[in-house]
Amino acid sequence: MDVQIWTYILVGVTFALYIGIAIWSRAGSTKEFYVAGGGVSPLANGMATAADWMSAASFISMAGIIAFAGYDGSVYLMGWTGGYVLLALLLAPYLRKFGKFTVPDFIGDRYYSKTARLVAVFCALLVSFTYVAGQMRGVGLVFSRFLEVEINTGVIIGMIIVLFYAVLGGMKGITYTQVAQYCVLIFAFTVPAIFISIQMTGNPIPQLGMGSEMVDGSGYLLDKLDGLSTELGFNAYTDGSKSMIDVFAITLALMVGTAGLPHVIVRFFTVKRVKDARKSAGWALLLIAILYTMAPAVAVFAKTNMIDSVVGKSYADQPEWLKNYEEIGLIAWADKNGDGKIQYGPGNAFAGNKNKPMYDAKNRTAIGNRITTNADTAVANELYVDRDIMVLANPEIANLPNWVIALVAAGGLAAALSTAAGLLLVISSSVSHDLIKKVVNPNISEKGELIAARLSAVGAVCVAGYFGINPPGFVAAVVALAFGLAAASFFPAIILGIFYKRMNKEGAIAGMVVGIVCMLLYMIKYKLGWFDATLPSKEEWWFGISPEGFGSIAMLVNFVVSLVVCHLTSAPPKDVQEIVENIRIPSGAGEATGH
Repeated sequence: MDVQIWTYILVGVTFALYIGIAIWSRAGSTKEFYVAGGGVSPLANGMATAADWMSAASFISMAGIIAFAGYDGSVYLMGWTGGYVLLALLLAPYLRKFGKFTVPDFIGDRYYSKTARLVAVFCALLVSFTYVAGQMRGVGLVFSRFLEVEINTGVIIGMIIVLFYAVLGGMKGITYTQVAQYCVLIFAFTVPAIFISIQMTGNPIPQLGMGSEMVDGSGYLLDKLDGLSTELGFNAYTDGSKSMIDVFAITLALMVGTAGLPHVIVRFFTVKRVKDARKSAGWALLLIAILYTMAPAVAVFAKTNMIDSVVGKSYADQPEWLKNYEEIGLIAWADKNGDGKIQYGPGNAFAGNKNKPMYDAKNRTAIGNRITTNADTAVANELYVDRDIMVLANPEIANLPNWVIALVAAGGLAAALSTAAGLLLVISSSVSHDLIKKVVNPNISEKGELIAARLSAVGAVCVAGYFGINPPGFVAAVVALAFGLAAASFFPAIILGIFYKRMNKEGAIAGMVVGIVCMLLYMIKYKLGWFDATLPSKEEWWFGISPEGFGSIAMLVNFVVSLVVCHLTSAPPKDVQEIVENIRIPSGAGEATGH
């Protein structure tokens, strides 16, 4: 059977499974909608958390970024893994003890202020919409290649699927759907990696295969990739080009951003006890590590195979996979020197302004709204390769069986849809629970709140779809910006709220507002380029820190402003200080309460 038939079968079966689970576990109360009834087992919650955490950025884009950035891509591995450890140790048990199942709810009650709650709602919506844009983009990529539809059509199909089980099942449906999605995505990521590791090095363990000798006797795999990279004019794959301060800033922003992500934090309220929250965090970390330790190997396999199979060879003799991705604009070639061969090196394959640079192979025109540079130096380069295709194309490049290629498509969809569903729940609960129930209409009935939550999810899906069709960058880059926004806004307010009794509402509000505004302005100027006719160069970055890493600076500004304002204003009430004392002893917590 060909790839498309296999894709229809595997994607159809997995979608039927997700929808079946959503129908079986549909939410009948607000508690089931928000926290799955609070009775999920630690292992199931660990699997659901891992699926929630490993988004399209982890599955589709992270290995792609590492494939192009080499050593510099390790910031994503360090930041996202370290961030989860930080979340599990520093925040999860204490927030679980506090008992409020949304971040705005915690901030609203801890800082005894409707204004603080409203600021937190705004920040939660901003973080979640930025994050979900990357997921919908990932869904569009998978559908566009494997179902042979346009990326925008793929985004719309994904919207419909997510809407169904997120709106019907709420957190209860999402939790058990995410358990199934974890199984699908980890199997889909692991199987081709094992195949290719055996094919290239004879070692069935990808993590070890990456550093092993090639079966053809040409030396170690990493040495070969270093040689190929330098021959083409790039830095050696295992050398870094980022400044140390930018590496540190991005890693820190991803770590503390993780600890402030509302869709991950809410998962610790779906278990019965604080002890179970700790156990589920441990399970999740173990399950996440399987994919995260494999991603660098997948990146090495994909980059080596791509260079070997494409570069320096006649365009007329190129493999079928290249033509497939060229048709949907994710690979493009321009014969600049007229020799009919594909030349690849540092530089831009196609010129274009920052608003319309994506290449349409059929019409030989620029389309879309994403910057299509593989590097920044203006050296001759004839090939554009979208970073987000490396994992999806990897089995095709390696000539693996069609069912393996289709399996990767099902896994990519599972990763994107699982995180998108969790984010949509955060958006709907922020609107229905934290805004409508707690601020606008405190007397709303449970049925009315449930209806509001579902309507909010519908609206959120529509907005998410728009950002999926018009994303501001590569999937992992968009997601990194979401982490920066979370670091700039939530992390200081949550940490100080747990560990500093003197922290008051004035300090928290001032810190969140200043932090999020700093991050937004920097992101708009240096990532989106709205303030300039052309996108500013790296030389203009403050302190040499990229937009993905600026969340660290904005977070420090947040801490300073929060503490200064806190000490210039009155201390919080005694009862609030007693609550802070109590939650630092993470035992004796009851069930999560939302009312």
